[in-house]
Amino acid sequence: MNEALLRSLTPSVLGILVRRGADFAAAEDAVQDALVEAVRAWPADPPQDPKGWLITVAWRRFLDATRADAARRRREDLVDEEPAPGPVLEVDDTLQLYFLCAHPSLTPSSAVALTLRAVGGLTTRQIAQAYLVPEATMAQRISRAKRTVSGVRFDQPGDVATVLRVLYLVFNEGYSGDVDLAAEAIRLTRQLAAAIDHPEVAGLLALMLLHHARRASRTASDGSLVPLAQQDRGRWDTVSIAEGVEILQAALARDRLGEFQAQAAIAALHADAPVAEETDWVQIVEWYDELARLTDSPVVRLNRAVAVGEADGPRAGLAALAALDASLPRHTAVAAYLHERDGDLPTAARLYAEAARKAANLAERDHLTRQAARLNTRLSR
Repeated sequence: MNEALLRSLTPSVLGILVRRGADFAAAEDAVQDALVEAVRAWPADPPQDPKGWLITVAWRRFLDATRADAARRRREDLVDEEPAPGPVLEVDDTLQLYFLCAHPSLTPSSAVALTLRAVGGLTTRQIAQAYLVPEATMAQRISRAKRTVSGVRFDQPGDVATVLRVLYLVFNEGYSGDVDLAAEAIRLTRQLAAAIDHPEVAGLLALMLLHHARRASRTASDGSLVPLAQQDRGRWDTVSIAEGVEILQAALARDRLGEFQAQAAIAALHADAPVAEETDWVQIVEWYDELARLTDSPVVRLNRAVAVGEADGPRAGLAALAALDASLPRHTAVAAYLHERDGDLPTAARLYAEAARKAANLAERDHLTRQAARLNTRLSR
């Protein structure tokens, strides 16, 4: 098998599918399927025209996927048109379904997508909008996840750690969209905490409550993001904060620290500060050190760099940031913030604009664009 030949042909085959009318994401999936088929078939029966073979197979796969997508959407429309069922015995099997969907053989992102579709009741279109990808791409992602777990017996559900991860990701998805997924994730985590006596389950519930308590203050009346330091803390839900802190303290007392407990401890320190200037950043850095030890996550180290910048000054934060991969999500935005704190406004303005171009969602892009414009206005005076 000539892998170099396949690599050289891929761009032109992809371009031909796009010119024939396929959207780029669907064309990419079809070409990938064709390449997999080539790896399987060519060693025994090499084609005389490799490029023509790839174009033919990729186009067929694209048409098959398009037909399947159309059929799926018709089925979803029919389901939407079905009359409501009659009264039945109320039994909530949602948490059990999460265990079935959150199988360890799936990546967390695939498990979340499958769970949102199979359990959350969202259409493929809604999930695609949440992930900012084409609907056909999300449909294929969900189909692949279904195929992955198709051989899994229903008495072999995923483990608790995977379910916790999926619940956390579903909670994070809940801050946008048409369905209040955050509240649903909290409800299910409460059920899990009642059923399983584990400090990490309690830690996740505490983390959700502490984050959710700030939800009303996270956006301004025009929909723009409000950074934590600028949020109106009078709008924070003190009842949820008190409950979250109580649950966290009980979990930490068991001396079995996990990543969700550490994240909740950081959230609790933010919630404990009456004003942003009184935040205990030194202790937050210590908790990020614990979290980095538990997870070895570059994203955790990125957040730690922000905390170091607050605790020890922006140059210390920039030094911590310099040790991280610049391709990390939000790396450029963090660099912009720390450079602004250090007084280097031209560099900060340039980095804010660059971060806006890399932003994963419209709200974040709008916020970073505003930050760049704010500094550019100051510099032009």
